[in-house]
Amino acid sequence: MNKPSWTRRQFIRIGTGAAAVGAAGKFTMLEPKPLWASPRPVASSDTVRFASIGTGVRGCELLGASLKVPGVECVAVCDLYDSRHTAAQEAVKNASVPATRNYKEILDRKDVDAVIIAVTDHQHRKVFVDACAAGKDVYCEKPMSHTVADGFAMVAAAQKANRMVQIGSQRVSSVVYQHAKDIYDSGKLGDVYNIEAYWDRNSASGAWVYPIPPDASEQTIDWNAWLDGAPKRPFDPVRFFRWRCFTDYGEGLAGDLFVHLISGIHFITGTNTVARRAQSAGGLFRWKDGRDFPDLIETLYDYPNFRVMLRCNLNNDQGEFIGFYGTKATLILKDSTLTCTPQDTRPQPDHYSINAWPAQLRHEYLTKWQAEHPLPNPLELKVDEETETFGVPPGYDDVVDHEANFFNALRTRQKTVENEEFGNNAAIGCHLANYSYFKETAAVWDGTAKRIRGSSPELPQARS
Repeated sequence: MNKPSWTRRQFIRIGTGAAAVGAAGKFTMLEPKPLWASPRPVASSDTVRFASIGTGVRGCELLGASLKVPGVECVAVCDLYDSRHTAAQEAVKNASVPATRNYKEILDRKDVDAVIIAVTDHQHRKVFVDACAAGKDVYCEKPMSHTVADGFAMVAAAQKANRMVQIGSQRVSSVVYQHAKDIYDSGKLGDVYNIEAYWDRNSASGAWVYPIPPDASEQTIDWNAWLDGAPKRPFDPVRFFRWRCFTDYGEGLAGDLFVHLISGIHFITGTNTVARRAQSAGGLFRWKDGRDFPDLIETLYDYPNFRVMLRCNLNNDQGEFIGFYGTKATLILKDSTLTCTPQDTRPQPDHYSINAWPAQLRHEYLTKWQAEHPLPNPLELKVDEETETFGVPPGYDDVVDHEANFFNALRTRQKTVENEEFGNNAAIGCHLANYSYFKETAAVWDGTAKRIRGSSPELPQARS
């Protein structure tokens, strides 16, 4: 990857967020990789034709991003709300794209190579399994599953049908996260035992309190089809448009935001497993609008080689953050900026505890220490590594990179990084957090039984 160094003047021009962390040290602009590997234009025979099942907020974002990916064409769209058909056609800038409420009509089409699944979480399994059975490759929005059982059924369906799968946590394809992984893999951080991450918001939209379209009704929405897989209830547009607030259809903050943080941490550290245990705390403090999920959740995860603390708070905007705290350096991802700051690990005599020693003993200790740690030859001194900061060009969009990786995988038939197994492990992390929060107990992952349980006989019990 070509990483041209920028002057501080050029750096400041790209934005105050990056400038704030890069005022000292070295700044490098990361160069996005080409979206198409070959220098030649995409041949018509290599064009991937896809359809989008679910064209709400996220579905339309994905359709818009697809326009920037070479060699792909949207040939159909599907949603249970009629006005979203028009929104999807507008997103792909093609009013003639066929639209339907029935996703099985999409799967029956022979000109559809792949589908983007951006329906509500409680219907991921149904659409995903049917798409695999129909021979379609699948891009499925995060979190992959609504329940633990759903996730394993989806993995089995993809592998039985030999389908290419990518789950939609786009940070996994970001050039920033790739560079973070390169630094992590280089050993520059030393041993990393502690990782902290958060994603905080402070707005009605960030809390999923979306406006209800004035034309929303039982005539424009197939309510009964939307309820498939959830308890029956009278038509309620709040539940349809603000579904992330309710356990019947989504996973709350864990499924919306934890999944990004978990996926990013797994990618950077090379972890493709499930945390052994999770413990959550939080509450519903502000957005008391009838929702089921908390507006603040904090979860501590036990992984075999490190601990992870995650937080999502809908009551204060701090943006997106992941910190890797190593014995040799600290690696910070803050929104779209990456900073690596070395720790000073040079040997130093103890100046604190010896204050309780008599002067003679202090003198003897320091004299001996200096004799055992002579100063190096000035000509051999290694200049301490400075803080390094990395950013992306204005307008960079990792969603485009993520979609490009998926569509290129369809051509190569090589698995994506965020495949069905990776996505399932990340989703289980979300389920662990919610299990612990609602049951007010530690959530322990039983990999053999493929289920979550509330206590572990292997863990020592506190004495009463």
